[in-house]
Amino acid sequence: MSRLVHSFTTKIPVWSPYVTPVDLASATSEQMAAMQVTPSNKGVSPYVLTLAHDPESLAVRSPLFNKIMYGKDGLTAAERELGAVGASVVNRCIYCAAVHASRFNGLTKRPEVMDTIFRDERDARLEPREQAIFDFAAQLSETPPKVEEAAVENLDTVGLDMLEAVDLVFSAAIFGWANRLMHTLGEPVAD
Repeated sequence: MSRLVHSFTTKIPVWSPYVTPVDLASATSEQMAAMQVTPSNKGVSPYVLTLAHDPESLAVRSPLFNKIMYGKDGLTAAERELGAVGASVVNRCIYCAAVHASRFNGLTKRPEVMDTIFRDERDARLEPREQAIFDFAAQLSETPPKVEEAAVENLDTVGLDMLEAVDLVFSAAIFGWANRLMHTLGEPVAD
């Protein structure tokens, strides 16, 4: 029997949908086309199969997600992942935090950063650039209109240019949406 996962970890839990995902063997041609634009080449996840109930939205969601998280300009891939983790910690999305912390660790080979974030959450103390990225993503995820001017100025102080700052807004914002969608459609479980 599975149990709900409640704490942050880099061990990626199983995501269990509340609704029955689309059966790949009986998916419509429109659903199949939408699922082919997803980032995974290792198979179609239960999450994507759940999103495939609305193939028109999925066909738009996946390319947008890919451009934001895997774009070649602006923030580094690791910094985009850090922004995603900042949003996911605030939104208490255990699954997304685990996935993107694991990607950050793989890219940087610095698991101590995620260990600190998962231990201390919003009180985490990081190197200045990572701190500015984490703090901004977290503030933006809490209440977008209340992002402090100091948080924005701090991005400039640590050297983020305009494109990097926009990338950070995009990565945090898409996870504000993705976290809430995952919470609505399912939950993380462990064996």
